Amino acid sequence: MTSNQLTFCEGRFTIEAMYVGQVSGTVVATIKHAAFNGRKLLIVDKLGEDGTPTGSYDICVDTVQAGMGDKVLVLDEGNGARQVLNMKVAPIRAVIVGIVDAVYVTG
Repeated sequence: MTSNQLTFCEGRFTIEAMYVGQVSGTVVATIKHAAFNGRKLLIVDKLGEDGTPTGSYDICVDTVQAGMGDKVLVLDEGNGARQVLNMKVAPIRAVIVGIVDAVYVTG
């Protein structure tokens, strides 16, 4: 778990395992771990609640055929990411699990 995933809110600690991000690039690797064979890797910029980039990013395994500029839902928690990919052991922490059509923030 990274420090940006642990948040103190309303008197308790919470773990942020999902976020909305925007695809900003691709990663091409000719030599890689076997778990990445046949999988598209995308650079995803994390977005804040106001929809602007936070300056942080992840390299994510794409499971939804996302493209450049798409807003996406990212699961940023290794065990959950491996479960989505049906893999027990793999060096994967973040996976794109959805393409976001709209975000509504109330309150």
